[in-house]
Amino acid sequence: MDMGRITVKVSDPAISIDKLSFNYGDRPVLNEINLVVPQGISFGILGANGAGKTTLVRLLVGQLNSVTGSIFVLGQAPSTAQSDSIGYMPQRNALYEALSVRENLEFFSRMLGLSNKHDRSISVESAISLVGLKDRADDVVNQLSGGMRQRVSLAISMVHEPDLLLLDEPTVGLDPELRAMFWQQFKEITNTGKTIVISSHTMDDASHCDYLGFMRGGKFIATGTPDELRQSTGKSDSTLEDAFLHLSRKESDVS
Repeated sequence: MDMGRITVKVSDPAISIDKLSFNYGDRPVLNEINLVVPQGISFGILGANGAGKTTLVRLLVGQLNSVTGSIFVLGQAPSTAQSDSIGYMPQRNALYEALSVRENLEFFSRMLGLSNKHDRSISVESAISLVGLKDRADDVVNQLSGGMRQRVSLAISMVHEPDLLLLDEPTVGLDPELRAMFWQQFKEITNTGKTIVISSHTMDDASHCDYLGFMRGGKFIATGTPDELRQSTGKSDSTLEDAFLHLSRKESDVS
């Protein structure tokens, strides 16, 4: 039994946010956000650069604070102490370039609380296999391509089998084959009852999510399934991009 791990009730949402606002100094970044993300789904935060996506993810993982409103992650206020229950993949990877793939995962797995050497070894090898890097596990990270480094970062976020994965632009720079592989893994993870929240600006990522939140100007302008958001345009052949542009124009008219 892991005495430090948070017990998550099935009835609790993975994320619950009420009237959340955040400023960088005098500059407002998030404006009274309301959001509930149930467990066991993939939720996509979709928006252009500067919409507030990364700031929201950093708040969820406990890297930022000093907010108005309330925010709960797995039933608790966000804190870096939750790292054993949350997996986080930042937009810019934080890998140790001089270490091998396996050595990076060994290091981060210890940081994430996997103290038993035998269990840690099993978790590290499993994560390496999940992202398809078994044949490159002993390669030094600075010898890897950008796409492979993305895979290492994903493996690190998953190595401790967290209840919630927070992934900031995880598929940026990946070719279509790698992107498809990532999404196959994400679907398998949510099928086990775990939750994934993905920040992205690509419509390809958005189409794979169970639910989406469109962000613009520091707030959600719409949430729903991909089909529900497509239908918001009133046209049967609308794409998610059409829906985003349509809802953005409506938001501008209201503002």
